[in-house]
Amino acid sequence: MKVILKIALTLAAIILVDASACADNRDWAALGRYAADNKALPPPGKDEHRVVFMGNSITYFWVDKHSHFFTSNNYIGRGISGQTSSQFLLRFREDVINLSPEIVIINAGTNDCAENTGPFNVDITLGNIISMVELAQANGIKVILSSVLPVAEFYWNRSITDVADRVAILNDRIKSYAVSKGLPYIDYYTKMVDGPDRALNPLYTDDGVHPNELGYEIMESIVKPAIDSIIEMQ
Repeated sequence: MKVILKIALTLAAIILVDASACADNRDWAALGRYAADNKALPPPGKDEHRVVFMGNSITYFWVDKHSHFFTSNNYIGRGISGQTSSQFLLRFREDVINLSPEIVIINAGTNDCAENTGPFNVDITLGNIISMVELAQANGIKVILSSVLPVAEFYWNRSITDVADRVAILNDRIKSYAVSKGLPYIDYYTKMVDGPDRALNPLYTDDGVHPNELGYEIMESIVKPAIDSIIEMQ
């Protein structure tokens, strides 16, 4: 009887642990991160050219470090640190479509290469990007695709030794898809890569992954003309 009771208590403990784990991960895509901000955002004004930047920590820190770039241009940042393209896709409706932007800039793939949510598979990452493009276009939103920034090493996952190759392969696939569909493609990579290890230029970063203020200035000089070109065509 004691043995049966012990087994029952052990099973109950396992169930509680599993339930707790599920509770901790029920908002896996962090849909709640911008829920209040999205709700408070009014519909676009008559002459407003609303632009949303969809991304990970690179986008998140961009808004934090260079907020004037977003506020002065009426751009909206929807970056969440650590996220992969699968999580982007899950929150794309809430954080992009429902905001009714004219343009969305998608910067996805860094954390896919880092295997933040599972093994890296370039086909799956590209498929997630394609799905976001198709969702945007189905809702009348123009898309700008961007390269992944150069990275030589992920400081949180140094077990990955082919980081630069992964980034290069993914960028080639994103660019080829953009060209095949006639989509604007902005190349941060070429202007920011440095050295034989194909790292993010140390002038533009403090940790090898995220841009510093100078790095964001470089990115702004690349993305803004692409945005302005689309707006001018309206």
